[in-house]
Amino acid sequence: MATIQLDYQLPQRFRLTYVGADGHEHTPVIIHRVIYGSLERFIGILLEHYKGNLPAWISPVQVRVLSLSDEHKKRGEDVLEGLKVAGLRADGDFESATISYKVRNAQLQKIPYVIVIGEKEVESESLSVRTRDGKVREGVRLDDFVREVGERTSKFE
Repeated sequence: MATIQLDYQLPQRFRLTYVGADGHEHTPVIIHRVIYGSLERFIGILLEHYKGNLPAWISPVQVRVLSLSDEHKKRGEDVLEGLKVAGLRADGDFESATISYKVRNAQLQKIPYVIVIGEKEVESESLSVRTRDGKVREGVRLDDFVREVGERTSKFE
């Protein structure tokens, strides 16, 4: 992806010149050095490499919070706010749809972490965390989850 290119056109278009050792004016050549050719190509290569499953550190949405029903929406919104305050890129799905539909939607969008808020989570003030690979952990405290995601994203896993 990195390139080094010689540009003969820009110096001419900007009428750039310098006086050489021979005392005459010459047109310079511009050397462009690029770490990666374009941001779009770089993102494309990342998407291809990870097969769309971007690691949490670069994923546009790191966490999605889902409410089991309308009764759990308030707790879900509170958790979402806590995640955002902690600096995580999170969003929520609190619409009236089945939880399986919401989880499937998050999986199709390849979101690294999905938090489901139901009656048990409201009562215990904990989280049910589903990772992209389908593993589910229940009874997770919000601050523990934030710390865990922070540690993983700081290591660029």
